[in-house]
Amino acid sequence: MSDIEKVKKLREATGAGFKDCNLAIKESGGDLDKAVEILRVKGISKASKKMSRDAKEGVVAISGDEKKTSVIEVNCETDFVAKNDDFINFVKELSELNNQNDSDLDKLKKSKMKNDITVEENLVALIAKIGEKITIGKTKTISNSSSNNYQYLHTVVKDNLAKLAVIVSLETKENSDTVKTFGKQLSMHIAASNPLALESSLIDKTIIDKEQELITEELKNSGKPEEIAKKISLGKMNKFKEENALLTQAWVMEPKKKVQDVLKELAINDLKIKEFSRIKIGE
Repeated sequence: MSDIEKVKKLREATGAGFKDCNLAIKESGGDLDKAVEILRVKGISKASKKMSRDAKEGVVAISGDEKKTSVIEVNCETDFVAKNDDFINFVKELSELNNQNDSDLDKLKKSKMKNDITVEENLVALIAKIGEKITIGKTKTISNSSSNNYQYLHTVVKDNLAKLAVIVSLETKENSDTVKTFGKQLSMHIAASNPLALESSLIDKTIIDKEQELITEELKNSGKPEEIAKKISLGKMNKFKEENALLTQAWVMEPKKKVQDVLKELAINDLKIKEFSRIKIGE
């Protein structure tokens, strides 16, 4: 990717001007993630999440039922290959095997496919036939005896294959249409809002530490007194946690409410969100 293309990508991600983006690219040595951080520290950009490097192509597939659901990401180099019949057929069979193997990647690669050849060997053969690098990415299986899973596919390529997939597990003894509707809506909310964890205390510490580091550096250059800077820092961190924890996110269907408010309004005493998984190609 040329420097001009990097500047364009940085502008799209941060909303900063051409001159600032150009300087940030030079200062970072062409590293886009570092350039985003440089702009944030200078107070030019408010981007809070790392910008992806060159997006990978491919598909995400979901298999299973409401009690045990699995999702798997398979990457390739171009979108053209992602729509290739050989690639699609491989991923569909791979997705079923992934569900059988509980997303255990080592077991999955050694599993035999319908042609009596292992996944690993079939993958090598497919790469040789298509002529592109193909890799198995993220995988996840959600299975809880006391809960049901709900799913959502966004930008469907074919059948159970898409560019983004979500599974969310709801625990309750009730099996009403209300619960089913909430499960479907919640999976769509997760697709749109990309929460990092169920609640703020569960957000990965390395993500929290990195965000705190960026906020601290940003405020150092603001010229504000230390006490005021501390209060601002605390407020920014609390907002970051609130916006990235599922329960405290603004409900996409009615933004004035939080997800936890909607959950409470359903008035189903034993209804709990157990866990979720969201996988998007290129992230």
